[in-house]
Amino acid sequence: MTRAATTADLTMRSFDPTIDLAAMVELIWAVNGFDDVPYFPTVESLAIDWATTRTFDPEQDAQLVFEGERLVAAAQLEWRERDAKVVHPIEIWVHPDARRQGLGTRLLAWSEDRVRAAVVEGRGGPAELPHVLSLGTPSHVTPGMAFAAARGYAPVRYGFLMRRDLSEPIPDVTLPDGLEVRPVVEQDHRRIWDADVEAFRDHWEAGVRNDDDFVQFFRNPDIDTSMWQVAWDGDQVAGSIVNTIYPEENAQVGLEVGWLDHVSVRRRWRGLGLASALIVRSLDVLKARGMAFASLGVDAENPTGALGLYARFGFRQHQQWVTFRKPL
Repeated sequence: MTRAATTADLTMRSFDPTIDLAAMVELIWAVNGFDDVPYFPTVESLAIDWATTRTFDPEQDAQLVFEGERLVAAAQLEWRERDAKVVHPIEIWVHPDARRQGLGTRLLAWSEDRVRAAVVEGRGGPAELPHVLSLGTPSHVTPGMAFAAARGYAPVRYGFLMRRDLSEPIPDVTLPDGLEVRPVVEQDHRRIWDADVEAFRDHWEAGVRNDDDFVQFFRNPDIDTSMWQVAWDGDQVAGSIVNTIYPEENAQVGLEVGWLDHVSVRRRWRGLGLASALIVRSLDVLKARGMAFASLGVDAENPTGALGLYARFGFRQHQQWVTFRKPL
């Protein structure tokens, strides 16, 4: 645990998962509501997302700033091996009424120092690989864009949050011959997961996933596999879409939105129209569940042409996201 350091009325200390989860959720909601970022975790989901794993230790890799008893800012970091290098994503939240006090700068300095120490101590990823620091922000949050640039981070990649109005007609697309969609059963979870991991290896900086990721993913309280669309070719998973509805998030943003969280087709089954068929089936499912919109995220330079595919099925760019990097 880091020793508390107090300046004026501000106290900086390590995250304690036994007492700080509710305050952290409240801070994220305040920040993302103000910045129009569609991520509103619950205490239960954040406890799962921030569980100890090989790449993240919440008591060492998260730092909080309190003004009296109120949490006003926080930082969280982890590491992930991607394309023969180690990426250290850093997230910083500063309450809207506590900004312009240098808290973001202070937390970023702490985060960068923590990454360097972790690498030296052997818990920050393979030391023989190059290491880079990473920040991300939606482009409409102009202070976040300026913050990253002013601290030596350069934009390296862009992505889009896309949204589709489900009141618009949904076309009819059939599955390719020989493929079928089956209900998801627990004994197939690992095969579906492994197929998704394999499909995403062709994408930019696909992360090396491990058993911690598998367990954490299926602990998500919002998972409802009855909405998933998984196409099989005999005993092989050809492609899948993980569809998810986040009720608390929808209540916060005031919209009924369903998410196509993972859209993946393995190489052997690409070019057959499988992704199109699974997208249409997903839109039908989300509409049947009472959703008004469907959303998804996509890399602007996706190598399989996903951006154009989603546009053909009525998805429109809603927000742009920017990834910034700096060598360690």
